[in-house]
Amino acid sequence: MEEVDVEPTTTPIPGFDSNQKHLGFVWGPGDILVYETIYKASGGSAGGCPFVHEVRKDEDIYSPILRKLFNESHHIFVGLQRIREDLPSKNKKPQFVSISKNYRSVIRACMEELQQVAVYHNDSLGNTLLSLELIWNLCEVLFIDAAPAGSLVLHLLDWVRLHKADVDEKAREVLASESPAEHQAYWDVVISYVLQGRMDEARQVLVKQAALQPAARVMFKLLDNLLMKMPIFNPGETQTLTEFDVKWRHWREEVDHCLQDQSFASNRHLEDICKILVGDEDVLLEYKELLSTWYHFLVTRLLFSHPTVKPTELHYYAQSSMHMFLDTRSVPEPLDSILLAAFEFDIHQVIKDCSIALNNWWFVGHLTDLLDHCKLLQSHNLHFGSNLREFLLLEYASGLFTHHSLWQLAVDYFDHCPEFGRVYLELQIERVPLDTERKALKVIRICEQRQMTEQVRSICKIMAKKALRNNRLGSALSWSIRAKDAAFATLISERFLQDYCAKGTFSDLDLIDNLGPAMLLSDRLTFLGKYREFHRLYGEKRFSDAAKLLLSLMTAKIAPHSFWMTLLTDALPLLEQKEVIFSADQTHELMFCLEELTSGKSVPTPDKPMQDEDIETTKIELLRLALARNLAMAIVKEGTVEI
Repeated sequence: MEEVDVEPTTTPIPGFDSNQKHLGFVWGPGDILVYETIYKASGGSAGGCPFVHEVRKDEDIYSPILRKLFNESHHIFVGLQRIREDLPSKNKKPQFVSISKNYRSVIRACMEELQQVAVYHNDSLGNTLLSLELIWNLCEVLFIDAAPAGSLVLHLLDWVRLHKADVDEKAREVLASESPAEHQAYWDVVISYVLQGRMDEARQVLVKQAALQPAARVMFKLLDNLLMKMPIFNPGETQTLTEFDVKWRHWREEVDHCLQDQSFASNRHLEDICKILVGDEDVLLEYKELLSTWYHFLVTRLLFSHPTVKPTELHYYAQSSMHMFLDTRSVPEPLDSILLAAFEFDIHQVIKDCSIALNNWWFVGHLTDLLDHCKLLQSHNLHFGSNLREFLLLEYASGLFTHHSLWQLAVDYFDHCPEFGRVYLELQIERVPLDTERKALKVIRICEQRQMTEQVRSICKIMAKKALRNNRLGSALSWSIRAKDAAFATLISERFLQDYCAKGTFSDLDLIDNLGPAMLLSDRLTFLGKYREFHRLYGEKRFSDAAKLLLSLMTAKIAPHSFWMTLLTDALPLLEQKEVIFSADQTHELMFCLEELTSGKSVPTPDKPMQDEDIETTKIELLRLALARNLAMAIVKEGTVEI
């Protein structure tokens, strides 16, 4: 949950007088906490909040099928950011169109996966994905590919065909029947093909009917000829748009002439097809069920009446088509408003309406990013400093950070938001649950790659404290060293020494033996490392080096005063060796340390704060005896050498 510095707002619930109930809200990047508060009539607050509810506002990120959408689109997004800014626009346009198609292919892949798990027809998610692909495809045609007059209608036809594919399924059903021409859906298939401008398929199906009516063969042949001769603009040819327009008008006059001659008067279906070819809007509206949507009606209307329509003229035909097709008493659906805004070339309205209608930021974030790369959003900045692209990407990435694994994708989105991306990342990265050390290392690697030193230290401190709570001293020390936390390293070093006093051995020897320069982080850590080195030297029978190190730990005040008795006790085996290890001067130093320790009030050892007085006295006497004997041996040895 996102923390707030102010008192959360409350909303009164009507219907309560003496004890008014209120709702408090606390917003997070992907959730909202709702809690109930009770205020007495006197103004005093009643005792605690009985209920706290967590409400998720972005359920889509928890959909397993949409995980594929988020993951795949992330790769496309990163690839888009790598396109060089200094390339000419005409060189980048094919790349942008290709990237747009890639985004749409990911959406379609998710739709296919929904179909495979047999929830497509029941799940609103399927309808949402259909709408997303429909809107994106239209934006690709109008904004990204920016199809010119002539090509525009062809692109819109492809758009309609892609999203109105039920005619092919119906055609397969008709043609697979015993008598296709007598099938009840036969004429629906023929007319649907004509409405989509698929004249070759329409002619192939019409042949079935012509074979059944030899008497009407001339009439069928005439219509077949009209369908075959219908001009289709081909941008790859040398034919200009003006030449195509002349050719199309000539064909249109020929079709109109057939209607005037009543060449198809004896067959209503053929006559309707002929009227469709001349763009008769009344007849088109009679086939609302086959068209199914106002934008299909629009594209069919353009195909047969205005095939050379310019992009700037689209808004007029789109508005009139929607008004003609939809019931005047009905309110347009959000999808209708979005598509209309696209036909009006109002990019910002498309983004705004999509933001309101959709329940997550994936669509508007990625579409806006692509449009921004196409230099179509340069003039639109938000009043609070960030541009529209960055605002939407920040919202989308913040939502991803609430997911246990998708948060890793969000990092790249923040990286490509130059104004506020780093600030958002610094705030969000600290909220990632550090469930395992592996996950913590992954978060740290992300932070280190971006020189986020404060976040690295914070994460290391959290992991160190967690390891210490679980009594994993080695891990705790390793994390505290990485965090450069001297105070915490001192605390853990104390725990290591306490464990040694209790058990007589060190745990995590590999870590302590390889501290290196890290032992300088704190005095206590330095002592721990050096004390472990003393034991290693003693184990290797390097008694002279071990003795020097032991003495230096006390005389240089590196060892804590409370640990001196343990160090002096460790010196006993060296004092009792047959060979003199400590020199006379060193022995005097040890005696001085023992007297300093025992003078005045006895200092308790860390492992046994309330030691028995007799045991303590006995230990001190043994040390004094060993020191005195070693001093005598050292003096004799040193005097003999001098002589």
